[in-house]
Amino acid sequence: MENPVHSLIVWTPQLQMRVVDGIVNLVAAILILVIGWTIAALINKWLGRVLERMPRFDPTLRPPLLAVIRYGIVAVTVIAVLQRFGVETTSLIAILGAIGLAIGLALQGTLSNVASGVMLLLLRPFHAGDYITYGAGGTMGGTVREVGLFRTILITADLVFVSVPNSEIFSTSITNYSREPVRRINFILRIPYSDNVEKAQALIMEEVKKDTRIMSSPAPVVPIGELGPSSVDLIVRCWARNAQYWDVLFDLQKAIKLRFDSENITISAPQQLVVMRDSAAKAQ
Repeated sequence: MENPVHSLIVWTPQLQMRVVDGIVNLVAAILILVIGWTIAALINKWLGRVLERMPRFDPTLRPPLLAVIRYGIVAVTVIAVLQRFGVETTSLIAILGAIGLAIGLALQGTLSNVASGVMLLLLRPFHAGDYITYGAGGTMGGTVREVGLFRTILITADLVFVSVPNSEIFSTSITNYSREPVRRINFILRIPYSDNVEKAQALIMEEVKKDTRIMSSPAPVVPIGELGPSSVDLIVRCWARNAQYWDVLFDLQKAIKLRFDSENITISAPQQLVVMRDSAAKAQ
């Protein structure tokens, strides 16, 4: 019969080797994780700076691209750690695929945001810095700051931060006010029937031509849009660079108002005629 003490003495070197190997693998795994995580962060930071210096690179693509690269490096690091411990990555990938399928079924809404984000990046209906509206009637919108894998970040006109699910934007109509380089300025001026219409049109055209920011082609026009119940409605229509749209619109309206005041042209306010009948006459 084998002596237990002798068996312990025989197996002790093998046990020690296993313990040493385990410690070495553990230390190596920790080092691989730390190095991989550090490399992912450094590459992500460096690549972000490089992309910022590339004027032709669309800034909308920067955040998702950096995220994919970072998570890809982390995934390779995790696989290297598992291989260090002798784990078969082939079977692991199959298990992860099954887990991913189960998670995908449970997170259909989240994955729809990812799919919508990918489609927004591929179709590119807008870029970072564009002002857009979306939804019924275009009541919601803002300036695009970032298109992520899950959500799109918008900054409203009053500087409010808004995070919108990608599927909510992609599934509805999108109006991009910044895409085209030229934008039409269009507003209505109402003058009373007693004022000279041709004079008012000439004065408006003079103020339009004074502003060098307004384009000569297409040519500006000041047609009569409608003969209203109490006024003649003049349409002021001209074109300017998109980046100058609001400045031109505000300045032009002010210039026309001041010119009308100096030339005794009245801007008509909406009027309504109210007829009051005497109660005694009504009774007869």
